[in-house]
Amino acid sequence: MLGTAQFLMVLDTSVMNVSISKLVEDFDTEVTAIQGVITLYTLVMAAFMITGGKLGDAFGRRRTFAVGLVVYGAGSAVTALAPSLWVLATGWSVVEGLGATLVLPALAALVAGAYRGRDRSVAYGVIGGLAGAGIAVGPLLGGWVTTYLTWRLVFAGEVVLVIAMLCVIRWIPDAPPGPRTRLDSGGVVLSAAGLALVVLGVLQSSSWGWLKPRNPPFTVLGFSPTLFVLAAGAVVLWLFCAWERRQQERDRKPLVRLSLFGVPPLRSGLTMLLCQNLVLLGLFFVIPLYLQVVQGLDAFQTGLRLLPVSVTMLLSAMAGPLLGRVAAPRTVVRCGLLVLLVAAVWLLGTIEPRIDNLSFGLAMALLGLGMGLLASQLGNVVQSSVGEDERSEAGGLQYTAQNLGSSLGTALIGSLLVGALVHAFTSQIDSNPKISEAARHQAGIAMEAGVSFVSTDQVRAAAERASLPPSEADALVDSYSTAQLDSLKAAVLAAAAITLGAFPFTRHLPAGRPASGARR
Repeated sequence: MLGTAQFLMVLDTSVMNVSISKLVEDFDTEVTAIQGVITLYTLVMAAFMITGGKLGDAFGRRRTFAVGLVVYGAGSAVTALAPSLWVLATGWSVVEGLGATLVLPALAALVAGAYRGRDRSVAYGVIGGLAGAGIAVGPLLGGWVTTYLTWRLVFAGEVVLVIAMLCVIRWIPDAPPGPRTRLDSGGVVLSAAGLALVVLGVLQSSSWGWLKPRNPPFTVLGFSPTLFVLAAGAVVLWLFCAWERRQQERDRKPLVRLSLFGVPPLRSGLTMLLCQNLVLLGLFFVIPLYLQVVQGLDAFQTGLRLLPVSVTMLLSAMAGPLLGRVAAPRTVVRCGLLVLLVAAVWLLGTIEPRIDNLSFGLAMALLGLGMGLLASQLGNVVQSSVGEDERSEAGGLQYTAQNLGSSLGTALIGSLLVGALVHAFTSQIDSNPKISEAARHQAGIAMEAGVSFVSTDQVRAAAERASLPPSEADALVDSYSTAQLDSLKAAVLAAAAITLGAFPFTRHLPAGRPASGARR
């Protein structure tokens, strides 16, 4: 039951990623708009996940879990019927996101309360495996339904699944709710605003520019607003920390006990969860673009090529607890990062004009193997680093880190992709003698108006509308095709760099099997 809920929570994003091209077509929009919808979904979860954990403590974890499922099901129904992009964003990104903020912290606490010792480690391995299955089965299931039926049926099916889970929810063992305390509304507002500003700055950097204004709604002293928005987010988060300290000094219940970040294994576990999801969701945004926009595959064919991720992620996540008998969590996580790094480097070599299915499939299998190893350990590390009365709060922090990583992954890697595309395309057309100065000028105007990751057919159609000679149109399309591949490789390389940068943060992960319910 709990594993099914975890599977359901992560299914959506993978379905959306593989259906990007169809969503762009159905809502007559651009890739960057769908990127924004995906980012908003994970941002809502990141912003309100800790609040959801607090509500679970106050009203009972099983009750909160049930209410969250109802909200989530309502959002799925709205998404299935969405007539426009803003309704899609409301139903999926906001309503489903808020439902998930009630479900996931309660889920983590219910698992921790129902199992002890090695059984808990196994349970988190199963949960991690099902999460991995949801991330990777989503493209296959969503791809088939999107290609041969409609993506809306996936969300209609989620409504049915939610109803089925609500019918058997009484079988889940529950802990009595804690004493009712006043919710730290100031902390909720400050944390949500700070995270939103940071993610917004990263997300819009591709269209606004980092320093030099590209196409921003306004400028600040002649500069792009991106860095100013990021700085504002950092200031608001600093105010949030100051507010939380003040709440504790006044003997009030803060939204987050900042002292928890002083627990080294918890801090390392949260950092690794953020990095893991940043890399995974970043790649799961980039890879479908390569398969669908560059290779011209439909959603189902894309899902088939992502199937190796599903298989190896599920197997490695389920085998993680068995590895825990012979290796410490720190060792397993480091092995997972090493496998991820190899997968990213291998993936770089597969991004070519004509895909090598065997080599690409092996890269995907390695990606799933590495992600599964991480998923098998990190949930148990986080929950085992705190005491029983801190389970929900740790669960809130756990899923906040995951979804903040997902938001930043989609926003940052997507931004780097578009930025690299602009730079590579500009360099290509500047150095191509077959392209006239007039065509370069027209391309520059188009890029200033906004850049989206489109197919070469769309570029050719734009060149023909501009009445360019066939030879010049061919040169422009060739330049764009090369720039596409270069930008995709830059995005994957960024994911590899993040993976490499995560290694130092494993230092405080448990070097032995973590004790249950004790701080370290």
